[in-house]
Amino acid sequence: MKTRRAMCRATCQPQMVWQRFMVNLLLCCTVMTVMHATARADAATKDTLRIIALGDSLTAGYGLPPGQAFPDVLQIALRARGHNVEVANAGISGDTTAAGLARLDWAVGPEADAIIVELGANDALRGQPPAEARANLDVILTRLSARKLPILLAGMRAPENWGAAYRDKFDAIYPELAARHGTLLYPFFLDGIATDPKLNLPDGLHPNQRGVAIIVERILPVVEQLLERARKARGSKAVNATSHN
Repeated sequence: MKTRRAMCRATCQPQMVWQRFMVNLLLCCTVMTVMHATARADAATKDTLRIIALGDSLTAGYGLPPGQAFPDVLQIALRARGHNVEVANAGISGDTTAAGLARLDWAVGPEADAIIVELGANDALRGQPPAEARANLDVILTRLSARKLPILLAGMRAPENWGAAYRDKFDAIYPELAARHGTLLYPFFLDGIATDPKLNLPDGLHPNQRGVAIIVERILPVVEQLLERARKARGSKAVNATSHN
């Protein structure tokens, strides 16, 4: 019996050592794989440019299925063109320029690399004084510019029912402010779809899915300019951080 047990120990012990070695090796390989994957994910996250779309119902995606709002479709289009980008939806239905200004500080967090400002449609629909809309947008752009954030200002046009004098004052807000602050300008957010029943919801005011697709297609070249500015701004920050260290 003793001899048999001794022989079993002599035979089994090397096998157990080998099995433990293989288990440890597999565990090490698994840990290393996870670490490499995490490192790659972290690197990709650091390289991702984050655009905040600050707006009203036109940005929020009023009446549209989940994932079909302007920021969602824009993100898909940009990624299809090879841009590592996230587009955050900071649109709230019903927001005026005053409401957008009131929530600016928490709507645009420190993670932002660039901003699309789409506000003013509700001011115009309600016939609010163009001077008030202009003043609110001016403060928004001033605050964002102070943070060195590249900005794309999406323009809006006043409805015809308020008359030519109102229309001319309101429509002039966006090119004037874009020139003053040195921001990119997309003159009319609803360009190509306004008043077209095939491209809008039954209310005639909000784009349907086809309408959003057209908005994204038309605004895309200007957004790519925004991304280029964001990359340069990020590079400048990195250089400044290195020089201070």
